[in-house]
Amino acid sequence: VQLQACGGGLVQTGGSLRLSCAASERTFSYYYMGWFRQAPGKEREFVAAIRWSVASTSYADSVKGRFTISRDNAKNTVYLQMNNLKPEDTAVYYCAVKLNSGAYDYWGQGTQVTVSS
Repeated sequence: VQLQACGGGLVQTGGSLRLSCAASERTFSYYYMGWFRQAPGKEREFVAAIRWSVASTSYADSVKGRFTISRDNAKNTVYLQMNNLKPEDTAVYYCAVKLNSGAYDYWGQGTQVTVSS
């Protein structure tokens, strides 16, 4: 499975971006798809995830109410709509897929998000 993330960029505080992550294979067997981020000098952290079959979602506390994860079955794509961005959201954002319970199995290459103050 290959994951291609895109949609990052430079935005001012309070702005919005939408990240996309397209999977190379049909997603009917996916358990979860998620977004993670890693800021300079920090460890990678969980941002949001969606359980593919029922579209239930979960979020890190730091992004609740500002970010929305969604998926498009027909396009094998997961999205992350990011609103009211803050400088502390600056990071490389990665998408990942989990085929069953446990660790994420496949990771995308990352897309840079920079929020200027």
